[in-house]
Amino acid sequence: MGFGELRVPTAIAVTSADMALPPQDQRTMPAVVLPDLDSEPLERSLAVLQSLIDQHGHVIVVCSQAVSQQTERRLHTVRSLLESDRIALFRPELPPLGLAVLARQLRQLASCDLSPGVLASAGRLLTHYIHAGALLGSVTKLDRVPVGLKSHAKSWVPGSQFAVLAHPQPQLERIGPGATLAGPEFATSMLVARGQLQSDWVNDSLAKAWNVQGLRECPLPAESARWWGTGKLIEFCSFLPDLSVLYQLVTSVRQNICHWCGIDLIGDRCVFCSATALAQPGPAASPASSASAAAPRYQKQLPAG
Repeated sequence: MGFGELRVPTAIAVTSADMALPPQDQRTMPAVVLPDLDSEPLERSLAVLQSLIDQHGHVIVVCSQAVSQQTERRLHTVRSLLESDRIALFRPELPPLGLAVLARQLRQLASCDLSPGVLASAGRLLTHYIHAGALLGSVTKLDRVPVGLKSHAKSWVPGSQFAVLAHPQPQLERIGPGATLAGPEFATSMLVARGQLQSDWVNDSLAKAWNVQGLRECPLPAESARWWGTGKLIEFCSFLPDLSVLYQLVTSVRQNICHWCGIDLIGDRCVFCSATALAQPGPAASPASSASAAAPRYQKQLPAG
């Protein structure tokens, strides 16, 4: 595929083992798991992150918005005490399974000739191509996706199930004949994680409507029940699995230089130091134009099944 190799790949870290999905391909770098951040001694957290910086140069921590406040505070405390601009804390508004998929995509790209700043800011770009949602047995405690009063009332009806798309555009549909959700306009693979809900709707109806080219199941992340407000769910996520397509998407976007820390990046804000990048002359490729350029190539390369 023509990718260069980094001698020391940037470390991609997650906060629990269930967010470290199995490798997508042979080049996928292993995830660094940072468990027990909410309970272990501060000295241990400092030592682990410092060791990662020493070994890898830069660390990207992909963290769910559903983690405990103690975990979130610990990450910010460690970064502050180490006085390091080499730790990026990335917390996009994705459900846990979608976030685990994104972390794996960054692990795939970590094997390529991308600088740490470009790799870190690539996470924002790649979220545009992730469709993440869940089939829920109740929406009474769902507060991360807009839910109308009628849906709340219907959720009390025994046997009701709701299909919810959290990203990229919120959508909620009560399951019935012909019910579906707006899906991607390009070929994807799908990952499904089953909680305490029995249904084949995701594997059969939704996967068919979205023209999914490959479907696999995995354990439900521990944070999913908290994020969705119920344990009676089946979480799903469609994504681009092919490394060559991910690489093409990222490298098609113009790079900037952070005027504060000097790191290369894409987008308008440095993920490591949070400074806004200086404007550069010339047009930049939008996510939509990047997708249109990469999708045809991807559709030819992705094997069915």
